[in-house]
Amino acid sequence: MKKLLIIGLLSLFLTPLAHAQLGVKGGLNVAELTGRDGESSSYKAFYHVGVFYQANILGPLSIQPEVQYSLQGGNLKSAFTNYDSKLHYLTVPILAKLTVGPVFIEAGPQFGVLLNANQSGDLQVGFTEDGMPAYGNQSRPANSEFKRGDFSVVGGVGLKLASGFSLGGRLVAGLNDINDAKNLSGINDPKLQNRVFQVYAAFQFGDGK
Repeated sequence: MKKLLIIGLLSLFLTPLAHAQLGVKGGLNVAELTGRDGESSSYKAFYHVGVFYQANILGPLSIQPEVQYSLQGGNLKSAFTNYDSKLHYLTVPILAKLTVGPVFIEAGPQFGVLLNANQSGDLQVGFTEDGMPAYGNQSRPANSEFKRGDFSVVGGVGLKLASGFSLGGRLVAGLNDINDAKNLSGINDPKLQNRVFQVYAAFQFGDGK
């Protein structure tokens, strides 16, 4: 995972400048955590910001590596718990981009590294004297609850506007299990995956040739 992330970062700088275009972007994340039995998931609104580097390959086809700070997570609820998870990621999408007129489509893999995690709400806080789970409302760090690496696939569409601006939307679907809770059983055993819908605005410097 670390090697692939380094390759993605280096690809931002290895394409000749004459055939590439630097840009900045940011927008809304509507995210949830899916895959856990015994808990229902719901979406929460977060955000992402980043930079990208569009490199023309042939005709309408280009490659676009990006580096983003992405806040995601979601709400999980069961009979006894109801809490939000906030996951702070450094993400590196590496996308193939096809542009026809003002419309573009993009798809590719995304590699993510978890920077920080927090949980807040009604959570299990320990056990009673007779060994039963005890619950309470609290906010706590949750880095140990989640794996550091995340691998996703990305697909999206967008519209190029005048003066270097563009608008787009994406679906980011996590593929690997990010649940890393230890010494727990039952509802904590199944896989837990990221799912994020993104809406963003971007600005590209230069003429885009």
